[in-house]
Amino acid sequence: MTFAELANQGILTQPVYEAGKPIDQVARELGLDPAGIIKLASNENPFGPSPKAVAAGERALREAHLYPDGGYYALRQKLAQKWSLGMDQFIIGDGSNEILELMGHAFLSPGAECVMHQSSFIVYKLVTLMFGAKPVEVPLVNMRQDLPTLAAAVTPRTRLIFLGSPSNPVGTSNTAAEVEALVRALPPHAILVFDEAYAEYAEHAPDLRPLIAAGHKVICLRTFSKIYGLASLRVGYGYAAPELIAIVQRARQPFNVNGVAVAAAMAALDDHEFVATCIAENRAGMLQLETALKKFGVEFVPGAGNFLLAKVGDGMWVFNELQQRGIITRPVKPYGLPEWLRITVGTRAQNERLIGALAEVLKSRV
Repeated sequence: MTFAELANQGILTQPVYEAGKPIDQVARELGLDPAGIIKLASNENPFGPSPKAVAAGERALREAHLYPDGGYYALRQKLAQKWSLGMDQFIIGDGSNEILELMGHAFLSPGAECVMHQSSFIVYKLVTLMFGAKPVEVPLVNMRQDLPTLAAAVTPRTRLIFLGSPSNPVGTSNTAAEVEALVRALPPHAILVFDEAYAEYAEHAPDLRPLIAAGHKVICLRTFSKIYGLASLRVGYGYAAPELIAIVQRARQPFNVNGVAVAAAMAALDDHEFVATCIAENRAGMLQLETALKKFGVEFVPGAGNFLLAKVGDGMWVFNELQQRGIITRPVKPYGLPEWLRITVGTRAQNERLIGALAEVLKSRV
């Protein structure tokens, strides 16, 4: 028998997440100097990791021979203090992506449905399919997530509703009133998975803790990959009612997050100056990109996170042309948006280089 014949049949049709190409790979493929390539594709923090996190991670490496605390007591305690919640309301994940998968382990099976928007973070759909559930995708309205439409798609088979705000890859956010109305409209058999990966960048991020306290079925997910600059360490967390967290904890592998990542994450929570600087620089950089796109006559979706969508025509062609010039962006054709590019806000110098290259590419197309 072949491996394919031995495999679970569902895995053979499971879509594969395609990450953006790393700098070294692009350099090899195109014969470019890696030092001359800038990556504005994966919504990473262009200002690097939190300095306090780096120092804490270096110290933690000296104890790399020891297993980390499998319950992540200290990090959960620190998060509980930050959010004024109980320690038993937190779960630590190998990035917030792992918690998306853990929700699938805990609540999805064949016959269940998950509701999400079209062109939302593709991992929502991948997790749904992984457990044999059905993804139900509702359309965006003017490139925004329409929450009444999302609520209307819920059926007796719905178990999870995935919502990111700011959303990825579109970048728009929903108001607190919109999200609260959605939560209150949900039936008791459906859980809202509220993805807050970019919430630190948003000016007015919804706070769902009062709804959690009132007994509504919600889990909120956060990550250290974005504002804290710890993407390669893979650490995130979720917070919800203790009962929900206790169930999801049963699906979590022991020692699922390494000790260096945990130490760095704890220190990053105290790096308020770094976070404030990143927020201010991101807003300045967003304005820099928006001003240039207006000048070029390029339609764009204003981003509430650290990236925006630009309607450049043939997204793959523009992506390839920019990549030839040593600038990596993200085409979003797999999200059903073939005319658009997702562009991460970089440093001022990186943004200027992107703007110059994009002007050159757009001019060459005419």
